[in-house]
Amino acid sequence: MSELQKNVDPELEKLYDEVEREHEKETKKTRPERQMDSLLNGMDGGGNERSSSKDGNELLRFFGGLLLFGAGLYMIFQNLIITRSWGVGSIFRIGNLNIPNGTIMIPLLIGIALLFLVDRKLWGWLFIGVGIVIILAAVLMSVSVTWRTSNGWMFFTMFALTMAGGAMMMRELFRSK
Repeated sequence: MSELQKNVDPELEKLYDEVEREHEKETKKTRPERQMDSLLNGMDGGGNERSSSKDGNELLRFFGGLLLFGAGLYMIFQNLIITRSWGVGSIFRIGNLNIPNGTIMIPLLIGIALLFLVDRKLWGWLFIGVGIVIILAAVLMSVSVTWRTSNGWMFFTMFALTMAGGAMMMRELFRSK
């Protein structure tokens, strides 16, 4: 025996023997048993450890969540019925105030005129912004949304898909690296 072999640490010998025994157990197992062990232990076929949360699986989980989220939203929007409920005789109502429909265009028209008349264009852009907000508010307030009758299972499925998909996406977006 050489000088190096005599000075081997006893702990290293125990570790070497243990690794050798594990190797013998692995070689005696059938192929399906080895595949099952590798799946349970997070090993791929070559014996390299693979962590499910650190490889390229984040992108797969994100897009899987996006797919679930989109499917849930699609099902929800398929069950909505949108109708218009504009005021009586071209009158737009805000509470008890009745406004003729054409008057909601006045701030937008004033803003366009101010852009061409005044050197300081801030007021023109401000009126245009307010006009666009008023027009969008008028359109949104004139819409009536109702829910189509559906059974409980569909209702649960729609919202479960949406919530599960959203949670999967949020988990991957806000995961600490």
